[in-house]
Order: sequence, then C-alpha cells, then structure tokens
Amino acid sequence: MSVFRLPDVGEGLVEAEIVEWKVALGDTVALNQPLVDIETAKAVVELPSPYAGTVTTLHGAVGDVIAVGAPLVDFDGGDGDGAPATAAPVATPEAAPAADGPVARTPVLVGYGVSPEETHRPRHRRHAPAAPPAPAAPVPLTGDRVPRTTPPVRLYARQHGLDLRAVAGTGRDGIITRADVERALLVAAPVVAAPAPAAAPVAPTRFAGQELAPWDAGPAEERIAVRGVARAMAEAMTASAFSAPHAAVWVRVDATRTMELVASLRARASFADLRVSPLLVVALALCDGARHFPGINSSFDAAAGEVVVRRQVNLGIAVASPRGLIVPNVKAADRLGPRDLARALNGAIDRARTSASTPDEMLHTTLTVTNVGPFGVDGAVPILPPGTGAIVAVGQVARRPWVVGDAVVPRETVDLSMAFDHRQIDGALASGFLAHVGRFLEDPAGAIIAP
Repeated sequence: MSVFRLPDVGEGLVEAEIVEWKVALGDTVALNQPLVDIETAKAVVELPSPYAGTVTTLHGAVGDVIAVGAPLVDFDGGDGDGAPATAAPVATPEAAPAADGPVARTPVLVGYGVSPEETHRPRHRRHAPAAPPAPAAPVPLTGDRVPRTTPPVRLYARQHGLDLRAVAGTGRDGIITRADVERALLVAAPVVAAPAPAAAPVAPTRFAGQELAPWDAGPAEERIAVRGVARAMAEAMTASAFSAPHAAVWVRVDATRTMELVASLRARASFADLRVSPLLVVALALCDGARHFPGINSSFDAAAGEVVVRRQVNLGIAVASPRGLIVPNVKAADRLGPRDLARALNGAIDRARTSASTPDEMLHTTLTVTNVGPFGVDGAVPILPPGTGAIVAVGQVARRPWVVGDAVVPRETVDLSMAFDHRQIDGALASGFLAHVGRFLEDPAGAIIAP
C-alpha cells in the first residue's frame, strides 16, 4: 500500500481544506491524474496523483481541513512508501544529470525525482568536453495515454484552454514542458479567449466565502466556520490595521477624457478580444505615478528597521471572488503597454473569480488598487494589504456638474482615495502621488504619449 500525504504546495502553509474529490473509492488512477482540489489561504490548488494504483481510502470529506503531512489518499498497487510532507527540491526533467545506466525513478508531487542511489558510482576523469547532446525528439501521445507533465504546466495549459493530449512532449521521457505548451499555443487556431467573468448577482448572496440562505428562509441565527481565503483575509486585515498606522488622502477628478479613451480602445481591432474598462487607465496611472514617486512603492520592514523601496510595480487587484476577497497581482505592471496590461488584468481577474489563481500571483504585491465603483458607491477608505505601503480605491464614474473656465458643464467624474502606511509615507508624498494620478486621468492620452 502507498500513502499520499498532503504536501506543502510551496506556500509555507500548515493546512488546507478539501474542496472537491476528483476520484472515489475503488477508482483506478494513473500517474499524475487529478486527485483532489484543495483550498489554501491563498488559492485553490489541484493535486495530481504521485502513484498509479487503486484508491482504497480517502482521508477526509469535502470541507474538512487537513494538516500538511497528514494522510490524504491510500493506494493499493502504487510504487513507493508515501509522498513526503514537503516536496524536496527536484531537478527539472531537462536538467536531470546523465546517468551511467538506467536508474529507477520515484514519482513525486512535482515532476519526477531520481531515486536515491543505492551504490556509489565511480568518478570518471574528464578528458575532453563532450559534444552537446542532440535535442530530444517530441514524444507523441497515443490512444488514451495520460499526458505526463508537472502541475504548474498542467494549470498553465488549462488556463489557456489547451488539451495536453494534443501536445507532444520534448522533455525527458516525453514529459511535456512549459515550452511545449507555449509552442502549441502559438500554432493553435483559433486562439481560445479567456472565459468571461460570471455576472454579479442582483443582490448579495455570499458571505464569509459561502452562499447565504435568503432572509426569510434562513435560520434566526447562523454560525459560519471561517476557513481558507476568508480566514486569511480576516487575519491579514487585522494584522494590517493594528501594525501599520493608516492615513488617507482623496481627490475628485474630471475623468471625461479617460472615458473617451476607453471608448476609443474598445472600438480598435487590436483590443477586440479584451475587456477594456477605466480600471486599465487607472492601472497605467498608478504605474506612472510610482515612476515619479518611487517612495510610494515601498514597504516597512519592522524586524530589520528598514524601509524597502522596490522599482518594479507588482500591481495588486482586489477581487471579490466566490470564496472571499483575494488580491492577485500583475508582475512588473509598470513595464507593460496598454494592450499587454489589459490582457494581464483580464487574466488575473478571471482566474480570481474562478478560484484558479496561482500561488505566485498572490505573492510580492507592492501597490494595490481596489475598484468599488461597480458596486455603485463613490469611494472608500481601504485597509492596506500586509507588506505594502499604499492602496488606491476607485469610486464609480458619475456625471456631475463641473466648472470649466467660467461655465458649469456636465462632466464624467470619479473619486480616488488612498490609504497609506504613515511610518514611511508622509502626507506630502501621498498627496503628490495621488494628485499625479488625477492629472493622468484628466488627460491619459497625453500622459501615455509624453509622460
């Protein structure tokens, strides 16, 4: 019998909640076949099977919280004595060292690790550099063979709508690499567009990460266990509120030209496959503001007694997902043009709303934006995500009277508010940054062309 124990999926977390079993007792599973979806404090993760065999025990039901290292699935007929609680660093298939002869390999959570050597191999004297090996020939899939790859590559393919059974692997022993998937996406026709986000309900029906019964149908008093994303949000907001001294500034902006630019981009063929909203222009404005005021893209390291300034904007986007508020980020957003940034924002938001955000998307946020406008409110004073120095809230774009010269005319306006960590960001820096963002929104085309 082989035992698969809940691994640390690379986030340093101590437990996870079972979301959905993809196998049942008595099922015969293949190596790398999806076993279960688990929810950590950051995202929903699909775990593949490290063994081929028959499922004899499922340790836990949907909704149960399992500790890292605890048994998850028992197999009859699987190889090995059980997966380790924390996956050890494993060489990728392309980088595995050459062996003198066939070496048995043991499947692990990510990829395939070479088994420990039972005998000492003699060291050979190097006489001359060997000729570089010829690239591996693609190994086509045949019949019902399950594609062999790593979980990150499997997730990447699923997010882009690619069936791995149609991809030939060039990695060691035919393993499909990320490069294989990217090549397949380049030649795929037509390109599969990202799924549209689910329509928001007419009235709020979710709370603390679960569906609430209607007012007249629910119990007089209801208790909800706070787990997964909801618990992580509560802990993070509490830690932030009581560790970072918050302050706030706000400004009302004439966003008429921003709305005109949004309408113009929506009409262009190069943006036909993208959702374009004022949030895109706000994101461009925040990145431009960070270039002019680098101190805003900072964090306070209390343990070291240092302020950390980062010259790359990993822009966090607060998303109300079915499982609670999460904040994925777009890496190096300040280095993306309007079209690439729109695509990155669309992907991050869609994955968050479908609980498909990767752990990497949740880490290393440096600056955050939260858009409360779609909920019909003018503004908010947000709480900082831990490890960041500022968060900007964007209210609804509304038509209001505005003074232009000596005349009062109707204009599209929006309120911006920003909460910031007053340990390192003072009022002058915060005000200068937010005013710069406001000027960008008043004339975004000019700011993009001549920053």
